[in-house]
Amino acid sequence: MNLVTIEHLTKSYTERLLFDDTSFSMEEGEKVGLIGINGTGKSTLLRIVAGLEEADEGSVIFRRNLYIRYLPQNPRFLSGDTVLDSIVRDNKKEPHFTSEEEIRASARAILTKMGIWDYEAKVDTLSGGQKKRVALTSVLLSTADLLILDEPTNHLDSEMADWLEGYLKRFHGALLMITHDRYFLDSVTTRIVELDKGKLYSYQTNYEGFVKWKAERMDMALASERKRQSILKTELEWMQRGARARSTKQKAHIQRYEALRDQEAPKFDQEVELESVSSRLGRTTVEILGLSKAYGSKVLLKDFTYIFLKNDRVGIIGPNGSGKSTLLKMIAGWVKPDTGDIRIGQTVKLGYFSQENEAMDESLKVIDYIRNVAEVVHTRDGSISASQMLERFLFPGSMQHTGISRLSGGEKRRLYLLRILMEAPNILLLDEPTNDLDIRTLTILEDYLDSFSGIVVTVSHDRYFLDRVVRRIFAFEGDGAVVPYEGGFTDYQAAVERKGFKQEPEGAGKEKGDGIKIKGGNGREHQKKLKFTYKEQKEWETIEESIAVLEDKIEDLERLIEESATVFGKLSLLMEEKAQTEQLLEEKMERWVYLNELAEKIAKQG
Repeated sequence: MNLVTIEHLTKSYTERLLFDDTSFSMEEGEKVGLIGINGTGKSTLLRIVAGLEEADEGSVIFRRNLYIRYLPQNPRFLSGDTVLDSIVRDNKKEPHFTSEEEIRASARAILTKMGIWDYEAKVDTLSGGQKKRVALTSVLLSTADLLILDEPTNHLDSEMADWLEGYLKRFHGALLMITHDRYFLDSVTTRIVELDKGKLYSYQTNYEGFVKWKAERMDMALASERKRQSILKTELEWMQRGARARSTKQKAHIQRYEALRDQEAPKFDQEVELESVSSRLGRTTVEILGLSKAYGSKVLLKDFTYIFLKNDRVGIIGPNGSGKSTLLKMIAGWVKPDTGDIRIGQTVKLGYFSQENEAMDESLKVIDYIRNVAEVVHTRDGSISASQMLERFLFPGSMQHTGISRLSGGEKRRLYLLRILMEAPNILLLDEPTNDLDIRTLTILEDYLDSFSGIVVTVSHDRYFLDRVVRRIFAFEGDGAVVPYEGGFTDYQAAVERKGFKQEPEGAGKEKGDGIKIKGGNGREHQKKLKFTYKEQKEWETIEESIAVLEDKIEDLERLIEESATVFGKLSLLMEEKAQTEQLLEEKMERWVYLNELAEKIAKQG
């Protein structure tokens, strides 16, 4: 039985047509994920289904006595309420609760899963993420027929997301949600609905199936357009031969031609495209030496040391409030450590994508916000203007003179990201980059980072993003311990499972990886001296010989190039081999410099 049926939905917001004569429905027990580009109306659809907003045109029919609970993107609370007060007020009419104390007990059980332990705290004093988790707790206590959740996974760490995933899979009612978490969509949803240019397209599958089916839909649309163009060509030839509209048959033929001619071609969203832009990064990058940071009795970092290598891809994970963002802010110079040192190389140009859209003046127009960074940006393919860059980042000309204040939250984050990338940094610090960005933008950001010539350090709870982007995980595991794990998030999970526990600080002070020394934890291991790992020792013993071999090979190739100057095919291959060998030599020389410096430091220790 249908819970909600919407037909011929049309809705505009200012100059934007969000829904163009489209339809939507939900049945009992369905779990639907709504996806689409930011600013196209996803949250508006949720509000229409929740009965909080009306359509301009069309009909919205609800099943009789349908009970809906709605989690907005930015929940609001009554001033002065405590955490439990707000939850009790929202759930007083829930039939399965017999008393306020029962509501409070159930709320406390979920709040602990959400990382909220101060139940009597005033909601006014909470952070935005904490408020969202309190509101989510309140909604989850209900026995609604339909839960409508707008970005429920924002501000949840991986353990919270795992718990919520299991809870919603067991939930017997229907679910309609917006989320950027692709693993979450894969696991929870039974149907994906895509909002694309005012139309809603339904796919009876999870996210993985949606990706395949959408590709097929696009292929079919392109095939239909090719067929239309072919028929039009034939019909046009018929018209040009002098067909006269004297008979009914000829008139009908002409009408079919005109209908085919006036039919709109399929439209596909312009991809978010941005060539990799970065400044040259020298030998010294960022060196973190003996870093410690605490707020009162809460220790975030204890004697943490790490030297970033060129093209490092590091993901930072841990519970909310454990110190992940603080570490990025210390690297960026926003927060001072209690002890320790952070050395920044002379050629380092930091790009810090903070959670707060730092310094975004919302009185500016979109184009001016970007032009304040640069009128043009230089890429490998030439120069691109600020306006062209905006178009590639899904801000067409019609939007570029819009005030930032009129953008959706996701559009503001996309604009802020573009500004950071246009500054051509060679070290990117990304703090929760997946929050409020739509999936298509995330996909292109991931592709961009593949070719980014520099270091990427990201704080993220998005398991898919971490698997896609990073090659090393730093896990904040309590009491100042920061423990390294090789690989992405799935590799981290497997390593933790092999240990047989979660979030227990073990491995502090151990060396891991190439050219890395990591310390942090309970203080017992922190006095260990610098030394080569086994792999580094072997590499140090042979690296000069390896360099000599590469130099000899380049000399041989240069001689062969001179001898083959008139043989183009052979010359091209030799030139390509020489370029590859020179690249290997450059990398080997940089590695020698690092190992030599480490050897000198070890020697000074005596």
